[in-house]
Amino acid sequence: MNGVEKLTNDKRNSTRYSRKIGRMGNSLGVSLPKSLAAKLDVSQGDEIEFIENDRGEVVLKKVRQNKLPDHVRPEVLEAFFDVFEEDTGILEDLRDR
Repeated sequence: MNGVEKLTNDKRNSTRYSRKIGRMGNSLGVSLPKSLAAKLDVSQGDEIEFIENDRGEVVLKKVRQNKLPDHVRPEVLEAFFDVFEEDTGILEDLRDR
């Protein structure tokens, strides 16, 4: 098998990619097939995210980099997101009231 397999079912066409996991330093890594990298519009140095849904499926997406306004420093925005993640429970409680 070349690592790419086309699947067809009643509802949609899908493509299944198969890769072996390898060691990358102290971590594990996997390469992206060239055709998938092109579909995701990613290249070396880009950031991707893995999103797991409630069925245990994982979606792979390119992280879209937004340009910050000139008066916003990246470290301030990072600190904001850290606080937001810490207070998610509080915010969810407020939303549910």
